[in-house]
Amino acid sequence: MYFAGVDIGSTMTKVVIMDEEVIASVIGPTGAEHRRLANRVMEEVLRQVNLPFDEISYVVATGYGRINVPFADRQITEITCHARGVYSLFPTVRTAIDIGGQDAKGIKISNGKVVGFVMNDKCAAGTGRFLEVIADALGVRLEEMGELSMNSRNRAKISSTCTIFAEQEVVSRISEGVSIEDILAGLHEAIASRVYRMAERLKIEPDVVLTGGVAKNIGVVKAMEEQIGFPLLIPQEPLLTGAIGAALLGKELTLKAVEGGKPVERGTRRLEEATFFE
Repeated sequence: MYFAGVDIGSTMTKVVIMDEEVIASVIGPTGAEHRRLANRVMEEVLRQVNLPFDEISYVVATGYGRINVPFADRQITEITCHARGVYSLFPTVRTAIDIGGQDAKGIKISNGKVVGFVMNDKCAAGTGRFLEVIADALGVRLEEMGELSMNSRNRAKISSTCTIFAEQEVVSRISEGVSIEDILAGLHEAIASRVYRMAERLKIEPDVVLTGGVAKNIGVVKAMEEQIGFPLLIPQEPLLTGAIGAALLGKELTLKAVEGGKPVERGTRRLEEATFFE
């Protein structure tokens, strides 16, 4: 039996197919037309393992654009899916911190279940979008920011985490002759401090797992570890935890129904829209 999880985030879309483990995955940018995008990424991941759509027993959609997946059997919130996905990778997790493209969230987890969460979704400060804006202002590639910051010798103090004001502050620091490495280290510290203050409302407990695209930035990881006081666990692919959790929840729903002798409740399974590529 195969199960799919589709996680349509504000900036990136992720999809996985699983049996006992992940056998295929796709990550790509989220576009304006979520329904068409969901169709495309689903076909791409099916092509990787040479499976027809009918072989997928259950599809769960999650994330910002989850209602725009016409072939999903169920939609489940990203908080629940992230918790389940992180727990499957790190069974000792007690706290998950996810820093995505346009929001950041902290999740308290017990045996894979959500027992509390906090979220910053009103402002891009401390998110991937914040880093994109600053990277553009500094003229560096987003993927280089972490490594560059590790060469800092005198971390700059960045007082603002508001994207607009921080950008102005960065320009001022450049004009003062502060190195890019020191500016980046200061920015990472500012992000880590903001996210830590948010997550600490949950009373952070180890083990702590960091997910989301920003978890690929070694400078932010280092700054977060300094704030929290102990090492963080990072998934091999920190963008996929929501999609993995969605697929696992779909599997659990299916097996529970089968074991109880009940029919599996499915969505519309609108295969005419899942034929993809027009």
